[in-house]
Amino acid sequence: MRPIIGITSCNRTIGSETAQAVMNRYAMAAMRYGDLGALLIPALPELMDTAEVIGRIDAVLLTGSPSNIEASRYGDDEGFGPFDSARDEVALGIVRRMIDAGKPVFGICRGFQEINVALGGTLRRDVASNDAMLLHHSPESSDLARMFDHYHEVDLAPGGMLAGALGKTRVTVNSVHFQGVDRLAEGLNVEATASDGLVEAFSARPGGAPLMAVQWHPEWEPEHNPDSQAYFALLGQAARGEL
Repeated sequence: MRPIIGITSCNRTIGSETAQAVMNRYAMAAMRYGDLGALLIPALPELMDTAEVIGRIDAVLLTGSPSNIEASRYGDDEGFGPFDSARDEVALGIVRRMIDAGKPVFGICRGFQEINVALGGTLRRDVASNDAMLLHHSPESSDLARMFDHYHEVDLAPGGMLAGALGKTRVTVNSVHFQGVDRLAEGLNVEATASDGLVEAFSARPGGAPLMAVQWHPEWEPEHNPDSQAYFALLGQAARGEL
């Protein structure tokens, strides 16, 4: 049987109700290019302990989301919503418990930020308003296709996991984020940076198993992007204990 990954869900309003939601593109990319089975992890901390999940999955993928992590989670105040406090609780707990169990942790966009926060790092919220930085997000009025059609280059760290997997020193990535890493958590290794110095990917082996996260969105139309496919191939290798 194929390894099983857990994929984090969000609380989203559908009609007049709250639903546990994951965009299909995350699950489909991971399952197809990682050759994996998958289970969704609900953001319902009042009804489950993350410890119940760990023994049932071989790796976890923390997904992107329109919501931001509450600033109090990294020692700041206020911040910009929307927020999903229940997802924060589940995702940050999953990261710590998976590491304690020696199991792989992968993240995309919000998931990238969650891993950094879970391990003691902080976030910056001026990415969209700082004129000294690259434009990391298309105009807010953009439709979905235009939003994900906003690109810039990142430099890959020599000898890093991504550089080795992609066989490159620089890649072009889509960029759909208003926040980013401020202080990188201790023990995380920079895998990619933008030209303005913003960390765009990191890796580690904190519990022995690989941890890998990217700020961009490899799940968006990966059928057209071999670099994106390679990211999910790494997830599959990690879940099989081959990485």
